[in-house]
Amino acid sequence: MRNKQSLSASLEDYMEAIYHIIEEKLVARSKEIAARLDVSRASVTEALRALSKRGLINYAPYEAITMTEKGRKVAEDVIFRHETLKRFFVEVLALNDGIAEEGACKIEHAAPPEIITRMISFIDFMQRCPRGGEDLIRGFREYCVNGITEAKCENCISGCLEQNDSDSC
Repeated sequence: MRNKQSLSASLEDYMEAIYHIIEEKLVARSKEIAARLDVSRASVTEALRALSKRGLINYAPYEAITMTEKGRKVAEDVIFRHETLKRFFVEVLALNDGIAEEGACKIEHAAPPEIITRMISFIDFMQRCPRGGEDLIRGFREYCVNGITEAKCENCISGCLEQNDSDSC
């Protein structure tokens, strides 16, 4: 669901920060945004003007900042991409939270929506498929962490074949 109105990675970060602050406090203030993103107040003011011009936020100097409906949808899209990437990195690729967070922050701005959708479908498929399921995902995580599989592949394959034979009856 990528927004048709293309935003820079920096402006997407502002939208994400504003959304989270508003979720916590109902409105956002420039000093809170600056603190959350570790940027100068001047940078925040410039970004707020750009976002306001695009109709994504309601902004006036020295006033509380709120999001428009359009802005809320854009922010939710950015957050969805971020959370999906992080979930994939942690649950499937067995990366620790810190690396997964860093990677999600970098990739969320560039990943086309088709990639995010396909990653969600992959996780869903792997959890449902009798040939794979959660056991396969867990096995892959184990392989990533330890460099070895939990059981010999031959045993695993014969077990899968036996399960498929009994399922098809």
